[in-house]
Amino acid sequence: MDEKVRHESNRGKIFVVSAPSGAGKTTLCTKILARFPELAYSVSHTTRAPRTGEKDGIDYFFITETEFKKRIEQNLWAEWAQVHGNFYGTSMKFIEENIAKGNHLLLDIDVQGAKQFKQSFPESITIFIMPPSIDVLEQRLKKRGADPDEVIAKRLVNAAGEISQRSFYQNVIVNDDLQRAQQEMEDIISRIRSGRYH
Repeated sequence: MDEKVRHESNRGKIFVVSAPSGAGKTTLCTKILARFPELAYSVSHTTRAPRTGEKDGIDYFFITETEFKKRIEQNLWAEWAQVHGNFYGTSMKFIEENIAKGNHLLLDIDVQGAKQFKQSFPESITIFIMPPSIDVLEQRLKKRGADPDEVIAKRLVNAAGEISQRSFYQNVIVNDDLQRAQQEMEDIISRIRSGRYH
């Protein structure tokens, strides 16, 4: 095995997960992180203020808008976006340092971010979590009781747009049964970690 191949095989794997709001992505990611202790969650940076209970460096790295924009100019983000007036981004340095050490990373980012990220790290493995249908998604969002009807309507429009981009992803999991969806995700990660799948 030559040095380049050996170096590549020692690098950590990156798993990028996207899904419409309400598809169960957060629940699945939490279960996957518990199942694979060697898989680290990539913490994003944001310019929004911390919410109650959120901790810097655990939930997000909280930075100023000035600092964020400076890092855009310096091309230091693997992906970034402005959402509802706040900036969110994934640090290129954070990703590079971790995969160079052989650490495997799990990223939870939207479709726009995933496309940017894939340009920076083409070796990353993309996974899209699908709801069984838009109707089921609407029921789940209403059941949460967290959003008014107009916000739910907007989320459903966004969801349809995100679902239309699913062919960009190497893996698509339909979350109609949480246990089965979790097993599919575990199988993908196990195959890639063992080098049986690219």
